[in-house]
Amino acid sequence: MEYWDAYDSKLNRLEGIVLVRNEKIPAGMYHLVSDIILEHTDGTYLIMQRDPALEYGGMWEATAGGSALAGETAEECALRELYEETGIRADRAEEYTTGISEEFRCIFAEFRAVTDCDKNSVRLQPSETVSFRWVTKKELEEVRNSGLLTERSCSYIHNLLEK
Repeated sequence: MEYWDAYDSKLNRLEGIVLVRNEKIPAGMYHLVSDIILEHTDGTYLIMQRDPALEYGGMWEATAGGSALAGETAEECALRELYEETGIRADRAEEYTTGISEEFRCIFAEFRAVTDCDKNSVRLQPSETVSFRWVTKKELEEVRNSGLLTERSCSYIHNLLEK
């Protein structure tokens, strides 16, 4: 079973309240989700193709991400998800935007990390992703406009490109 901390709409953790994955989140409460985009020091960005068996199968994502576990900060979650989904470790991540989804009862925290890793060292997460590419900022925008990128990634890239 996966446990999450509860937050209010201002990203304040609600002490003593624990949420359980797949259980209804009460009104006025949210769980935390972190997404992280990985930029290489050469200026390219990592994108990964979703497993065809998943929702949005075959589409590309520009981020690794998922729900923060109870006791985890947004940054800790982003760095953990990056490692789980790519095999790449980053020491820190820069948060650049947050937003709320009333539909999914979550607060999204978006991060960016920079790495000088060997670009061939990406380790895809089985049953999650099937391929990866490193793309330039221009190519990232082209993928966003192609319809082959998940809606969540499109929003994320929009925020990144506007900075």
